[in-house]
Amino acid sequence: MRRHLPPLNPLKAFEAAARHLSLTQAANELHVTQVAISRQVRLLEENLGVQLFQRGHRSISLTPQGTQLQNGITRAFDEIETVTKAISVRGRRDILSIQAYTTFAQRWLIPLLSRFHQDFPNIEVRLTASLNPVDFERQNIDAAIRSGMPNDWPTLSADFVAPLELMPVISPRLLDNGPPLTSPTDLGKHTLLHSIARSEDWTSWLQASGAHALNGHGGIKFENSAMAYEAAIQGMGVAIGVRVLVTQYLASGALVTPFKDSVLLQTGYYLVRPNNRPESPALRVFRQYLMEDLRRAGAI
Repeated sequence: MRRHLPPLNPLKAFEAAARHLSLTQAANELHVTQVAISRQVRLLEENLGVQLFQRGHRSISLTPQGTQLQNGITRAFDEIETVTKAISVRGRRDILSIQAYTTFAQRWLIPLLSRFHQDFPNIEVRLTASLNPVDFERQNIDAAIRSGMPNDWPTLSADFVAPLELMPVISPRLLDNGPPLTSPTDLGKHTLLHSIARSEDWTSWLQASGAHALNGHGGIKFENSAMAYEAAIQGMGVAIGVRVLVTQYLASGALVTPFKDSVLLQTGYYLVRPNNRPESPALRVFRQYLMEDLRRAGAI
């Protein structure tokens, strides 16, 4: 069956003008004259039999029909752009910019990138670390790993990556030679090591484990969890570990957990991205690769 579509060049001109709400900016983007954009939009209006813009002296605004058309063709153009990027120019490089917390990047993403690059050499991942809230409008990134709950990001799409499960961790040497650790209350005889970025983790674990009398904020504080774990390896005290971040330490024996009790928080790690654009093929591949890596290592 033959498709009944409006002429595509006028649609392209309209989409640019609607996005910018400016015939001049649309003309600059498409490298044509403002008169050409205006002519193409008029052609589309005549084809559809509706007015798409309200034209002022120096401005334009969308009519209800124009808004409806813009919403539909923006989605369609996004899908076309995604598909054509995925199949075009053999051997091209996809650039994927990911932001994460420092410790998550160090413990999972940096080791993963070497293997990922070997398996997908045409996807170039650019990794940055930050504790600051992500701002996709200002930052040139495709996705970020953040902790929280899905409703914390009402304007973003959030894909679950890993749970936040807390457990104390200690060096085997300190466990053998330091004050006994037979119950959670024995932690009062040890130095607690904290991440400033996760300041409530010790309190959450102590309260859930029945050690209410202990001060969950006392001890030594570090800028991030990676520093707290390193201090624990050096025998400075007991750190509160997030399972997904200490799995490799536990597997190597650099750290051990003195208790069976762990606390599963309601929050978790999520890969967040703007919900006003489709997930790119490169991001989809990266997310699945990360999840498989975490499962193989027993971190989730």
